[in-house]
Amino acid sequence: MTHAVNTAQTRYGNAADAYSIPLDQIDVSDPKLFENDTIGAYFERLRREDPVHYCKDGMFGSYWSVTKYQDIVQVDTNHDVFSSAVENGGITIIDRPDDQRLPMFIAMDQPKHDQQRKTISPIVAPGNLAAFEATIRARTCKVLDRLPRNETFDWVKHVSVELTTRMLATLFDFPFEDRHLLPWWSNVATSIPGKDGIIGSEEEYRLEIGKCLAYFAHLWNRRVNIPPRNDLISMLAHSPATRDMGQKEFLGNVILLIVGGNDTTRNSMSGGLHALLTQPAEFSKLRANPAFIESMVPEIIRWQTPLAHMRRTALVDTVLGGKAIKKGDKVIMWYLSGNRDAEAIESPNSFIIDRKRPRQHLSFGFGIHRCLGNRLAEMQLRILWEEILERFPAIELAGEPKRTFSNFVHGFTYLPVRIPE
Repeated sequence: MTHAVNTAQTRYGNAADAYSIPLDQIDVSDPKLFENDTIGAYFERLRREDPVHYCKDGMFGSYWSVTKYQDIVQVDTNHDVFSSAVENGGITIIDRPDDQRLPMFIAMDQPKHDQQRKTISPIVAPGNLAAFEATIRARTCKVLDRLPRNETFDWVKHVSVELTTRMLATLFDFPFEDRHLLPWWSNVATSIPGKDGIIGSEEEYRLEIGKCLAYFAHLWNRRVNIPPRNDLISMLAHSPATRDMGQKEFLGNVILLIVGGNDTTRNSMSGGLHALLTQPAEFSKLRANPAFIESMVPEIIRWQTPLAHMRRTALVDTVLGGKAIKKGDKVIMWYLSGNRDAEAIESPNSFIIDRKRPRQHLSFGFGIHRCLGNRLAEMQLRILWEEILERFPAIELAGEPKRTFSNFVHGFTYLPVRIPE
């Protein structure tokens, strides 16, 4: 099955419907539920009534939904039973056409996964992170100081996208004047052609991804012929684990790094502000005690859960939560649901900036695939909020936000705000 979606199949669109339709008809893969922010009610019902739930005829085929925290951890850490390899289906619920299935290290099993992951891990080593901090702070100050006063603007465009794009350009040593291409290719890579307003057709998708490959192949060819440098392309070009990979595998790893470095941090930057603007008591608490930034940052990442799911495919017949899962079955770990599981997280439906155990969340995953850039993401968010509090006595929500039409990227496409004088 390709990633075409028949939106006429959308059978429900509000939170009340979560309890009015038969359990076996629930399809939480419907991107509309994420776009209209009603998905939480469906996950709540599944956690209560059917934590390992089978959907036979979903928009993206049949699949199992794993919605509770501990069950997700069990799947995420059992790599002998549950595969993330692209040849077995990869890491998203969408079954891409064969020519769009890109190998990348997050969509590999052992031992190749670790070999490729270690190639780029030095980019987020503690020494590098310390070196990045001054650059991140200077750029954050520059972006915030340019924001308009007393007029509505889009926080996503002017802050979240701008800051994450600048960071990505630094990590790749990407030409700064072309940095706008990076969020565009991230959007393309996670799009549903013809359905989400990003890409109009499968043909257009292939064309745009081809442009991404051509641009990065040019960078590769330049880096491979000079001594190794401290950027992601140079690391890939010179490592024994990656220097001989084919074009599709190179493209896959580039897409992984673009999406991982863009969508997750970008949507946490937007989601964190939205959470504070819609829960002003927490914003007041933060202004009274800026030291709460330290615990608020991981709470933002839990609250937003910028990647809603990861997929695995069963390699053997197994049992999870009392359900018989067959070899070849698609198993979806809904991180967004696990982060609202009251059995694992106290008051999970509350945004609490001084939460006692804020890092107890699923947003970075578990096991060998745990997010490589988690500390970099946290540092970017910490610096952003330190500088916001230094500058703006108030920020106001100036309209309804728009959320991403996606069951994978959980984020905002538009967040209108206003900064009073």
